[in-house]
Amino acid sequence: MNLAQFSIDKNRITFMVLATIIIMGLAMYTGLSRDSMPPYTVRVASVVSFFPGASPERVEQLVSDKIEKLAQELPELKEVASTSRTGLSVVTVTLKDETSPEKLQSVWDRLRRKINALQGLPQGVTPDLKDDGIGDVYGIVVGLTSDGYSYAEMKEYADDIKDQLIALPDAAKVVLGGIQEERVFVEFDNTRLKEYGLSASKLQQIISTTNILSSGGQVNVGNERIILEPTGNFNSVKDIREMLVPVGSSGSQLVKLGDITTIKKGYVDPPTQIVKVDGKTAMSLHVNLKKGANVIALGEQVDGVVAQWKSKLPVGLELTRVSSMDTYIDNKVQNFISNLMQSIGIVLAVMLIFLGIRTGFVIASLIPIVTIMTLMIMGVIGMGLNQVTLAALIMALGMLVDNAIVVAETIMVKLDQGIEKKKAATDAFSELWMPLLISTLTTSAAFLAFYMSPTSMGDIVGPIFVVITIALMSSWIIALTIITLFCYLFLKQTPKDEKKESFIDKTINYLKEKYKDLILVALANKWKVIIGIFVAFFLSLYGFTNIPFLFFPDSDRNMITVDINLPLGTKIERTKEVTEKIEQYMLDSLKTNDNRPLGIVDWSSYVGQGPESYDQGYSQDEANSSYAHILVNTSSFNENKAMIAKLDNFAFENFPNADVKVSALGAGGGGTPIEIKVSGSSPDELAKISESIKAKLASNSATKNIKDDWGPKSKKFLIEIDQNRAQTAGVSSQDIATSLATVLDGFQTGEYREDNKSIPILMRSGDSQQQTLASLETLNIFAQGSGKSVPLLQVASIIPQWQYAKIRRLDLRKTINVSSKLREGGNASAVMAEVTPWLEEQAKNWPQGYTYELGGDAKQSAESMGSVIKYLPLSAFIIVLLLVIQFNSFRKMFMVVLTIPLGIIGVVIGLLVFREPFGFMPFLGVISLAGIVINNAIVLIDRMEIELSAGRKEQDAVIAACLQRFRPILLATFTTVLGLIPLYLSGGEMWEGMAVSIMVGLLFGTIITLLFIPALYSVLFKVHYKGYEFNNDLLNE
Repeated sequence: MNLAQFSIDKNRITFMVLATIIIMGLAMYTGLSRDSMPPYTVRVASVVSFFPGASPERVEQLVSDKIEKLAQELPELKEVASTSRTGLSVVTVTLKDETSPEKLQSVWDRLRRKINALQGLPQGVTPDLKDDGIGDVYGIVVGLTSDGYSYAEMKEYADDIKDQLIALPDAAKVVLGGIQEERVFVEFDNTRLKEYGLSASKLQQIISTTNILSSGGQVNVGNERIILEPTGNFNSVKDIREMLVPVGSSGSQLVKLGDITTIKKGYVDPPTQIVKVDGKTAMSLHVNLKKGANVIALGEQVDGVVAQWKSKLPVGLELTRVSSMDTYIDNKVQNFISNLMQSIGIVLAVMLIFLGIRTGFVIASLIPIVTIMTLMIMGVIGMGLNQVTLAALIMALGMLVDNAIVVAETIMVKLDQGIEKKKAATDAFSELWMPLLISTLTTSAAFLAFYMSPTSMGDIVGPIFVVITIALMSSWIIALTIITLFCYLFLKQTPKDEKKESFIDKTINYLKEKYKDLILVALANKWKVIIGIFVAFFLSLYGFTNIPFLFFPDSDRNMITVDINLPLGTKIERTKEVTEKIEQYMLDSLKTNDNRPLGIVDWSSYVGQGPESYDQGYSQDEANSSYAHILVNTSSFNENKAMIAKLDNFAFENFPNADVKVSALGAGGGGTPIEIKVSGSSPDELAKISESIKAKLASNSATKNIKDDWGPKSKKFLIEIDQNRAQTAGVSSQDIATSLATVLDGFQTGEYREDNKSIPILMRSGDSQQQTLASLETLNIFAQGSGKSVPLLQVASIIPQWQYAKIRRLDLRKTINVSSKLREGGNASAVMAEVTPWLEEQAKNWPQGYTYELGGDAKQSAESMGSVIKYLPLSAFIIVLLLVIQFNSFRKMFMVVLTIPLGIIGVVIGLLVFREPFGFMPFLGVISLAGIVINNAIVLIDRMEIELSAGRKEQDAVIAACLQRFRPILLATFTTVLGLIPLYLSGGEMWEGMAVSIMVGLLFGTIITLLFIPALYSVLFKVHYKGYEFNNDLLNE
């Protein structure tokens, strides 16, 4: 069936379908989800185990090792890593990329069952598998600041705000940060307890048995069974003080607990996390978006809640935004839509200039129709708007016009030949539907490898294939139906002798004349042309080695981060002090004000534990008292580098012994560009090797923030018990451990319930506030059975020792990771090119069994690009198959395929001239370019076949095809190149390299195709031009 004829004959149906597409597309557009990036699958889970008091070595041997070996049994396992710290084991399990999202839960359930059945763990150690929430982004953060309010008062308001936020339609989860855990402390003195015939353990038992909350059973009352509820639980701190305690040898005397102990309500000290906003005491509320929801809509909902609470919060409490992913994404989406509109305007202008108003509008009408149709289909399949899908639309813009140009150009040629309008349209359909379909499918197939990649990066860039395929197939349908109808309705059939040649026509004809001269020279010297082009190709490969490599540029968000790492074991008070000095510097020297319009707008700090992940470029670090994170919002992205430099210098000058890392967010993740992982058996040998690697990296001027992930050794005190002396003194090892715990940490003896919350009751020695070595040396050990006391130093020795603060392993081997950030202008590939040969030589001198592995950008790019390259043969097979179907000729297929790598010539020139690094996005550009170049080659060779089938001699057929396709190919190139200019200028650093690769690559690729294809065709099909005389009539067709 000829769709063009149907569209013309049944034009009212055609217009109804068109109107339906436009209405549905616009309706779908308003409902599309909006986010920064497409959703992606996280194939990672962590197993967390607490082993209080155990050293990192014991945690590694008794806990981490067992869980790692258990994870090794999973056939889906990619790698297993562990971190063993004092009292804590974290085992991270990463599954293979091939593990489908549907299968993930069953894998984690299987691992959970294995862990639950695990035997041989230390008593009280219960591993907890966390597979939910890893990779979640809490893009909207609200800070509740206080001036004079207690943490308990703040939390009451924060809980109410949280309840309101979690009820929002687009909110999935809300997490509170900066909470100070309340406790009721029962402080006692062992000597005084002894006077009353009590011990700490006996008092704990009395409190526990008094404070109960359980059913008292049921009693029959007539025909009813009534529940009994004892009222033994504490309802206030006063209840605890008033509790009667039996004392004396017989227990007949009763005293109030408050008379023999000190009871007070307070907070856990030291705190685990301290949050401040702009230097003020704060709590933070982190809001996570529901899957498939609209983050911009969520932002508006959160703003509504904030506005409500601002009007009713008491003086001294303020609610402010800390992180606003919704604003960033809204700006990005609006920017990309603006780019899209600019690109449409540019393409429209090119059409009008080169083809005239009437023809230009006919062809350009395809752009909004296809764009709306694409948005409609995206809505139907549940695909939202984000940077990737919008960039794909811009990439498709220039390509989708190709079909309309070829259709309209063919109809115009037929009209010039005197063919009647309707027949010209239907003949054009019959002639073009197959080659245009093949060229559309081959272009789409070039992107298939990105969609097939099973990695998280494949999840992110895979929508490019989907959107471009939808757009190109929509273009194919619209071009052969709507555009042919518009050509029939609006194009005029003017006799040649009445046609007036416009300035553009004269320019095109002039260029065509020059192209004719060039092609005649090329055909007369075809071998020289072919060899010359391949020489240029190999030279470009050499030039490729001079292009720096950057897997992903930094994010263009107006946000920077400060990560502070002091030596492990540093008190949180000291970490807070360093953080406050950096905050004071920002307030005094960098914060914007009336006299300083550019700089830092606001910030929030998190001491002891980082915030929930607020951006895909940030991942939460391990919680510890020596760590702090500052989230800094700048006035604009352009100010980021200046703020980083100033904060870097301040930190270096004021805290030379601290590891302070100031950086922008990463666009492709939170990792570091340079990583070298060394594995072996001895921690000391690994530390020695890592020091040499750090020294080598430090000698390179491009590196900064060089560190390893084990950190320096930390100090510990070993309490070595002399069992003989302890037994003589009448105290046991348990008595010593209990006495130490009561002084240093205390122990829980129940819960106090206040309204809807439970507050632990903690018993501790009155000496617990004096947590110093001197107080420890004079500590008395109380025998819980007899009540006897003896000085600690009489039964034990305090021996200082050094230990590795944490031990990391990768796939069952101890592994230390040396990492480095880059200074401004630094390049990871250049640094590694210098370090790798040195590393290879050094490894020869390492003890047997010690190996290294490169990580960072090198590993990430190898994995991401490798997962795409693995599927390129499938793309190539589909392209080759389609070409054979189209031409039924291996030689013609071979010609088209040979044009694919030639686009590299322009890519290399473009990246070198514009000083853009090569990375994942330019790699995407190269694949895109291949699809476009193939399209040009198909159209050109197809025209040669048509000319030959029309009875032309071979020499004329080749030249006539080139001349007739010169303007459509030129127009398609200009529309694609010019349409990408807005993406290059304002799409952000992430898209610049890709835009340059396509634009410059296509310019050179088009020129090469227009010369290479006819030259190669004449060689493969033995078309000779010796003595050939050009037929000038070919120029006028």
